Amino acid sequence: MSVLVNTKNEQEEKVLLAFLDSLRYSYQADVDKNADELNSAFIGQYNAEIEQADAAIEAGSFVSHDDVEQLFKNRRKAL
Repeated sequence: MSVLVNTKNEQEEKVLLAFLDSLRYSYQADVDKNADELNSAFIGQYNAEIEQADAAIEAGSFVSHDDVEQLFKNRRKAL
């Protein structure tokens, strides 16, 4: 998973980096230097997920709107 965080100031950045370091997370700082590469990777991942979702829908693996409405009706009755 990737997360892009824009901090408001240098103090927030230091706190965030200290937190990530304390949990031994791996991260990249100063991503502006290779923003094009990151954007390309994000778009590739995003498109792959859209294609997977389309394939699942075409295979009939989805929940219909009527099923969702019925679920909520049943939940209200149980309360």
